[in-house]
Amino acid sequence: MQRIFRHRAGSERGFVIIAVLWILAALAALATIFSVYLSQSSRALAVTDTRLVAEALVSASLELTAYQLFLADEKSRPSEGSFHFRLDNVDALVTFTSEAARVDLNAASKEMLANLFEVLGTEQRAATDIADRIVGWRSPPKANSTDNEEALYLAAGLAYGPRGAPFAHVNELSLVLGVSPELVERVLPFVTVFNSSPEIDVLIAAPEVIAALPGMTPERLNDFLKQRSSLPRDKDSIATALGPAKAAATLPKPKAFRVLTALRFDDGRRTASEAVIALDKGKSNNTNTSGNTTTNTNTGANTNTNTNTSANTNTNTNTNANTRGSAAGDGNKEPFRILSWHDDLGIAPRLLRQAGG
Repeated sequence: MQRIFRHRAGSERGFVIIAVLWILAALAALATIFSVYLSQSSRALAVTDTRLVAEALVSASLELTAYQLFLADEKSRPSEGSFHFRLDNVDALVTFTSEAARVDLNAASKEMLANLFEVLGTEQRAATDIADRIVGWRSPPKANSTDNEEALYLAAGLAYGPRGAPFAHVNELSLVLGVSPELVERVLPFVTVFNSSPEIDVLIAAPEVIAALPGMTPERLNDFLKQRSSLPRDKDSIATALGPAKAAATLPKPKAFRVLTALRFDDGRRTASEAVIALDKGKSNNTNTSGNTTTNTNTGANTNTNTNTSANTNTNTNTNANTRGSAAGDGNKEPFRILSWHDDLGIAPRLLRQAGG
């Protein structure tokens, strides 16, 4: 009898030990899951904190850029420049360039546009066709006439037609008939919608843009690039250096600037942002500061370019540009407006290296 009792007692103790072990295993699993959750949460908070710091530093870089530009009057205002600053544990390198260095999709001549695409490797006839389509996209349809541009888009099987109005953003170029995504990527560094002029500031423009000037030849281009750094900012001197290509060149009073900000954190993290600002000293800032806005209307969040096509199709081109103002408030006089803002750029490795690596 005692043996049976002892056997039952031993079995019960063994069952309790197994149950305890299972409970301990479950608790260990819960502890592991909770630790993973805390680790992921801390990483997410760190990323959010980095983004907030980066946004604040980019805003500061835009204000410092505007301040430097307003130190000079319009006649002596620089068309490009750079500066560096450090705040807490972040190095920032800022460069700014006038939008007059780029070809304006809304203002450039058909010949200038065709030349640019040809310079970038497009066959001559195809480049001319693309220039025609760009002009057709930005031009309003003529009253009481057959819209040939609309017919071309329908014949290509597209569910939309040309905008019939100026480009709202350069990314809208991807909607133009005949412009491939690869060609859009090649041309984006050389075009803008913020120049508002068919003329180019040749003292700061890229060689590809200067090569696209009507009347420019390879020989004259090489000669001009060799002497450009020594040329005075004088219309007559520039006209002499350009020769027949001088018609589309100018020395504008820059109003819009593209600002590249490269940030390097002490822990090794890096990021780059690009914004376009317009200098509007003394103008009243009555723009909408909340919600989604069109690229050119400024100071909202998450800018979207809404393209209303003539086929009654709404094509939403997300510019990934958060348009933020230096300060909000109706009636306030702001020194500048932010026209576009792009974060997390992959286009500025050189700037990132200069910013501390």
